[in-house]
Formats: sequence, C-alpha cells, structure tokens
Amino acid sequence: MKEILKKTFNPVRLFLNDSRAVGVILLLCTTLSLILSNSSFIGESYRDFWNAAIPAGGSLNLPPSFSHWINDFLMAFFFLLAGMEIKRELVAGELSSFKKAVLPFGAALGGMIVPALIFLLFNAGTAYAHGWGIPTATDIAFSLGAASLFGKRVPVGLKILLMALAIIDDLGAIIVIALFYGAKLHFGFMIGSVIVYLLLWVCNIYKIRFGILQVVLSLLLWYSLLNAGIEGSIAGVLVAFAMPAKMLPKIEKRIYHIVNFCIIPLFALANTAILIPGNIIESLGSSIAIGVIMGLVIGKPIGIFLFSRILVALKIARLPQNVNWPQILCMGTLAGIGFTMSIFTTALAFEAETSRNIAKIAILFSMVISVMVSWLNFIISERRIAKVTKALRPIVNDASDIAMG
Repeated sequence: MKEILKKTFNPVRLFLNDSRAVGVILLLCTTLSLILSNSSFIGESYRDFWNAAIPAGGSLNLPPSFSHWINDFLMAFFFLLAGMEIKRELVAGELSSFKKAVLPFGAALGGMIVPALIFLLFNAGTAYAHGWGIPTATDIAFSLGAASLFGKRVPVGLKILLMALAIIDDLGAIIVIALFYGAKLHFGFMIGSVIVYLLLWVCNIYKIRFGILQVVLSLLLWYSLLNAGIEGSIAGVLVAFAMPAKMLPKIEKRIYHIVNFCIIPLFALANTAILIPGNIIESLGSSIAIGVIMGLVIGKPIGIFLFSRILVALKIARLPQNVNWPQILCMGTLAGIGFTMSIFTTALAFEAETSRNIAKIAILFSMVISVMVSWLNFIISERRIAKVTKALRPIVNDASDIAMG
C-alpha cells in the first residue's frame, strides 16, 4: 500500500516542484473559466457567483464580493511572496547594486509611457481617449506564470527583473488611477496606514521577534490601505520590505505552495469570468481594441527595451548577470500581459458597457499574443546563443591548447 501511494503521489510532487507548474495551472484555470463563463447552461450563474455580494462587506468596509476578497486580500499574500523575493535580491542578490536596482524602475516607466502614447495615437480626439491608462499595466501573476512556463529558457536574473518591473508597474498603475481616474483617497486612513507601517518598521529596527504583533499590524495595514482608496493587496509588498531579512526564507517556505497552487488559480478563475460577445471580430477592429492591443503587444516591449538601453548606455544602470539584450526584449513581450489592473482601469475609464467589453476582449487577446510571441522570442534567442557558443568553442579550445602548451 505504501508503495502504491508513493507511486501515486510522486508524480504530483514532481509537478508541484517544477517551475513551469504555476504557468500550466494558471493557463488551465483561465481556459476553464472562459469556457464556464460563456456556457449556455451555467455561464450566468458562474459569473454571478464571483460577483455575489457579501452582506458583512458593506457595513465593515470590507471587500463586497468573492472576487474582491481574492483580488484585495488573498492576492496580498502573492505580493508578500513577490516582495520577499525582491527584498532578498535587493539586500544580497541581483538587485543589490544601484546600477542593477535602478533598471526595473526605468524599464517600468518606459513600459507605461510608450503604450499610453500608442493608445492615444489611435484614439486621440475621440471619446475613448480617456482609456490611455489601460495598456500601461503589467500583470505580475500572469506574466510570472507565463515566464515559469518557459522553464530554463528564462534566466533567474531575468525573472527577478520581470518581477521587480511588474511590481513597480502595478504601483505606477495605482498612481495613475488615483491621479487620472477619479479614485478618491481618504486621508484619514492614509495617515493611519503610515502610522501602522512605521510601527512595523519599529518592530524590525528593535528586533522584536516576529509573531502575533506583526500579523495584527499587517492586517491593520491592509485594512487601512483598502479604505484609503489604495489597492489593499499592495500591503503584501510593504509588509515584505518591513520584515527582518533572516525571516524571509522561513515565511517564504510556508506560503509558497499556498500562493502558487491555491491563491493564483483562484485569482485566474475569478478574473476571467468574462462574457465574450458574439461580434468579437468586429470588436477587435475598433480603435479601442487596436489601441489596447498595440499598446500592450508592441508598446510594452519597445518602451521597456528602449528605456533600459538608454539607462545602460548612460551607465546609470547595468543588466543582471547572464541576461542579454534579446532576453530583455523577450521580457518586454511578457510584460505585455496586462490583465488585472488593465481590466480595473477599463471599468473606470469607460461608462458604456459596450466600450468596457471591447477593451476586456482586447486585453485577453493581447495576453494570448504576448505569450505566443514571448515563447517564439525565447526559442529564437536560445538558438542564437547556442550557435554563438558552438562557433566560439573551437577558438576557446585552441586558446586552451596554446596556454597548456
């Protein structure tokens, strides 16, 4: 019996430990959710389930539905995991020097400016121009999930750079929403957030043992940020940065599988419960759809590559170890996956349901194209590196022989 159980669970364990597992599960959940949400039998019930109101949410100013709880609360744990990875690299890793750390900031800025300009190129002077913020966001969960799907083709340094870029991009998207899309900030809760966050840092500075106090302060930070008008899930990043460095491996080990194999699949299921319109081809031909698709698929990689190249050329920044320029371009195509914040911005940018649906379909279409283009780019890049390595091998061998002789 023991041997049977071992043979049964070993493949599952191997799959869960494979870096590509997250990407596979994410794509499967997205596909399943789209099928269910457009089913003639249970489509409406499936979509309504995620948006069903939770009575206690309104009275306590908590997330009002299941999908909001996933996006605003559960995803905070994803951002916590991502934030711990970033902090570890900032302290003693690929982002530990200024020239390496500044690169994701510049790349994220380029990845926001260029897509916005491309969207305005197709929509300037129209009633849809206000949607320029839609293609500026990178979805950290989907982009990293897709990166993990490509396995060893994506170097560790490039994944870390993509993670840092996506987090900065997400924070940038929140700033854009707050400044240009009428999001109301409640300064009382903002001040409360600052006070709670300072207390977390005090715990770190005075080396107070991590425990229930920090957990309570973290929950208070999440609640105050949520009610301040800022996306509550960002609390995860802030908490990670305020944690003692020695605690990171322990906490990361505890939440890794929960985040990647429970929270992220739930996130995918909830956020892809979208009804695809019958006139999808006509919708993709509108200026809104063209602006979104061109902004995400073309604007993102161009903006990220261009700004990164300028920063490195000016010797302000430096590429991570074992990362080359073709791979930076590949990362730019992955950053064209702009799902969550793009859809959120869509809801704020357009009042008409028709315009919103067109933008959402364009975002999904861009996601598919970006994944396919990224896959092709990484394969081409890998083959080029292999050819160069093969061509240089005889030269290296001759030099070694000369040195030995």
